[in-house]
Amino acid sequence: MKIYDENDLYKFIKRKDWKQLRIAIEQFDFLQLTEIIERSNEFDSIVIFRFLGRELATDVFHELSFKKQEEIVEGLAQNASKVAALLNDMEPDDRTAFLEELQGNVTQRLMQLLTPENREVAKKLLGYPEDSIGRLMTPEYVAVKSNYTVKQTLDHIREFGKDSETLNVIYIVDNDWHLIDDIRIREVLLASPETEIKNLIDNKFVALSAFDDQETAVNVFKDHDRVALPVIDSNGILLGIVTVDDVLDVAEEEDTEDFHKFGAIQDAVVSPLQATISYLYKKRVFWLAALVFMNVFSGAVIAKFENVLESALALVFFLPLLIDSGGNAGSQSATLMIRALATGDVQLKDWVKLLGKEFLVSLLLGITMAIGVALVSSFRAPEITVVLIITMILIVIAGSVIGMLLPFIFTKFKVDPATASAPLITSIADILGVFIYFTVASQVLGI
Repeated sequence: MKIYDENDLYKFIKRKDWKQLRIAIEQFDFLQLTEIIERSNEFDSIVIFRFLGRELATDVFHELSFKKQEEIVEGLAQNASKVAALLNDMEPDDRTAFLEELQGNVTQRLMQLLTPENREVAKKLLGYPEDSIGRLMTPEYVAVKSNYTVKQTLDHIREFGKDSETLNVIYIVDNDWHLIDDIRIREVLLASPETEIKNLIDNKFVALSAFDDQETAVNVFKDHDRVALPVIDSNGILLGIVTVDDVLDVAEEEDTEDFHKFGAIQDAVVSPLQATISYLYKKRVFWLAALVFMNVFSGAVIAKFENVLESALALVFFLPLLIDSGGNAGSQSATLMIRALATGDVQLKDWVKLLGKEFLVSLLLGITMAIGVALVSSFRAPEITVVLIITMILIVIAGSVIGMLLPFIFTKFKVDPATASAPLITSIADILGVFIYFTVASQVLGI
């Protein structure tokens, strides 16, 4: 059996004797082949690599320098199946390290060759934050150059569009994959076949950053009537797209999370039918335990005014009615502010204007509710009617103002305003309500 050396490989390549080249390669182990490919020129290294079996190619590729890896991948670009097999067989951390070394346009092309499972892992390991748009985007889209004609564009769509997430929007890029513009497919279909795409675009587009929070995508989709938006890196290179169906899923998750927070549940939970008892317990116990300790203050305030209660026992009958009114008013106000902040209808700087408006609204509400409680007290305990009227007005104003301000305070300190949940507002309003009630009673009744 003839023994081959490195020079024999180059001879077979030069003579294009592929049969002998394959036989010769089988005599080298993967470390020898790695050294040979690393030393070879671009053409020879690509040819040798293409003759390696799948498993051997993966081992060799892992040992090569990043420069040589990129050289080989670029050379294999005409053979997508070979590159796809190579990338999908690599270990996730090795694949990520390789992709991080490449330019953005090369990385996004290679991401399209990964299986859906490997692509998700790659996006996580490539450094995109957990709730970033980079985790949400897909590289499955159609892009063309601005010098394409409408006919060339449609041919390109027919050839590559079958795997695209959406064909409603086509993206225009330059040779380095920088995003130039996007265009609706309708405009392409209605244009003359010989018209160049650059004559149909205005270079005005809306794009998302891969590192932006997913909530940003929700807000941008709300502001622009689009079915998909492009995602770019800091250099303006097109990395992928986000479609409206993905954003709707995010919006639903965010709304669910806010709803749970407003109910004093720590985080969004899975379906109660699927969740275990221990899981549901852990999600709910923190705030409930915290609120128990907060409500101790209500008891402390009542204890402080025991002499007032002893002098006017009728006050006890109206205590739940009054403090619940303050909590309800505060919950209403908080709900309005949290939603307005979430949709962008209200900004942090608007709190002063809203404070004055909320005071006037709550004053009117308090007066209205005071009339109602006065009617009840006129039959039950007319001697404390004045106390009840003053207390109701003050409690409703206090609860409403607290409910309005808490979401702004949480937002100021970079905390989700939904954390200003109804039970929290109710507990604060209860403490203040008890204090206001008995303070007013002691002053009016002279106790």
